[in-house]
Amino acid sequence: MKLNFIGFSDPGLIRSSNQDAYYIDPEGRFFIVADGMGGHAGGEQASRIATQKIQEYLVANWGYSLSGEELLENALWQANEAILQDQQQHPERADMGTTAVVVIFPDRESPLYAHVGDSRLYRFRESLLEQITEDHTWVARALKMGEISSDEARIHPFRHVLSRCLGREDLHAVEVQPLDVKLGDRLLLCSDGLTEELADEKIAAYLKQMPILEKAAFSLIEAAKEHGGHDNITVILVALD
Repeated sequence: MKLNFIGFSDPGLIRSSNQDAYYIDPEGRFFIVADGMGGHAGGEQASRIATQKIQEYLVANWGYSLSGEELLENALWQANEAILQDQQQHPERADMGTTAVVVIFPDRESPLYAHVGDSRLYRFRESLLEQITEDHTWVARALKMGEISSDEARIHPFRHVLSRCLGREDLHAVEVQPLDVKLGDRLLLCSDGLTEELADEKIAAYLKQMPILEKAAFSLIEAAKEHGGHDNITVILVALD
């Protein structure tokens, strides 16, 4: 199976800095998107630490005795610990944290994914877009429990309140899941700067209209900016050809 991939990140139209970070392994083994929080310096630092530590751990341990699940889970724990250590060394960044969504394609195993927070993984298959990850937010839980509607969720004042992120002592679980893929699928990893501005139907329409990855990714970011661009916007697209 051959992978084609592209990634872009944009600060948007409101924020002066970009607290998102992403990493694409040149060999196509793994993909990372992180969205930092905790002020200008803190958010940038947290997302940078997360992507760097996850990347370093995956590269250093790839192909050894660890299973794909162990590899991915350990990488996220390493990132969490690195952010906590930085908080201790720099009290002014004590409240920083970051989301993360990671997809890996192990050598002899099926693809896997893990996430913390509200950065998302989607699968686009046969013109249908499906959100694979479930946001770790108060609003997502309330929606699942039937306490609010999907329309209310999109505008709820608590929609940005995370129930889980990297950089917290009380992060008790990192869930690694198998990812069902087949030829022709496209994967979308993104920060909420995209999904806050564009509904899933809009995203699906762009992916359907634009088979060229670079054009599709760039158009998604530009569309998010045209709809307000209130947050940083990061997009990774992966095509399974």
